Amino acid sequence: MMYLDILVLLVVVALIFQRLWRVLGTRPEEEPRQIKLSKEGSEKLCDLLRSEVEKHSAPQAKVKEADKVTEMSELDITLSKIPDFNKDGFINSAKKAFQIITEAFNKADSETLKMLVDKNIFKKLATIIKERKENEITAETDFICFDKAEIIKAKIDDKNNASLSVEFVSEQVNVLRNKDGEVIQGDENYIQTITDVWTFMKPLDAKINNWLLVSTKK
Repeated sequence: MMYLDILVLLVVVALIFQRLWRVLGTRPEEEPRQIKLSKEGSEKLCDLLRSEVEKHSAPQAKVKEADKVTEMSELDITLSKIPDFNKDGFINSAKKAFQIITEAFNKADSETLKMLVDKNIFKKLATIIKERKENEITAETDFICFDKAEIIKAKIDDKNNASLSVEFVSEQVNVLRNKDGEVIQGDENYIQTITDVWTFMKPLDAKINNWLLVSTKK
């Protein structure tokens, strides 16, 4: 880009000297004359130089702006429409929500779930919690780490609700135990690598800041 700027400057200088040559002409029979410009003449020369620079650099600026637009993905364009959105901050919050919701589900903590998931998801989780209680089954999840947490889809619907789908790849140990503490599902000595896609939603309303879990997929 620096070489292009130099080339543009050379073209501008050449144009300026060409105009000066036409105005002043040449006098080969005399000694080269010194060109003295008045204050008014200097200002006109500066204006001329400025106009030439702007004329040649303006298209370049437009190209740069166009490049910035084309560099943004469809996902980033959608995210940019969410007021005060910070991608890193959202991912960190989504990771915490993933762990808190998983733990609350295993511990049958309905109050915590109500604050973090929407009504449809809560009904599904509440049904499973009820079945486990009736059968005296307990669930345990030993969360090891996240291998990945990434926003893979973003959407703003006609009702001005923003939905973000996050792909989580995590390492966990999951088991179900009966009333006697015996493992009936899973392996307490086996670390699973699990991929989940969770979708969070919130209205684009300044009064509502929390995202609710509205969908889960394996």
